[in-house]
Amino acid sequence: MNKNSKIIDGKRYSTDTATKVASWQNSYGYSDFHHMEEDLYITPKGAWFLVGEGGALSKYAQSCGNNYTCGGVEWTALSVDEAFEWLQQHHKTEELETYFADRIQDA
Repeated sequence: MNKNSKIIDGKRYSTDTATKVASWQNSYGYSDFHHMEEDLYITPKGAWFLVGEGGALSKYAQSCGNNYTCGGVEWTALSVDEAFEWLQQHHKTEELETYFADRIQDA
């Protein structure tokens, strides 16, 4: 299995061919069970996706049997609107201006 790609709804998403647009991580250290980090990508064809990873007490936790959770990784295809919202939520102004200049207005 290639850890750098995933097929979602019949489409291949690859971190090898996509452009990483932005990254985010919470304030917990990597060894903390609450730690989370996310990378937002855009494919050469303009499709957006998010690769998130987190500890056993994060939203990326996965069952590892016997009522225990382990850290996990999740790939999510995003719509253009969802990518725009993700960038806004994480205060990625430069990336918003680069990829979504047509959606931004002066107040």
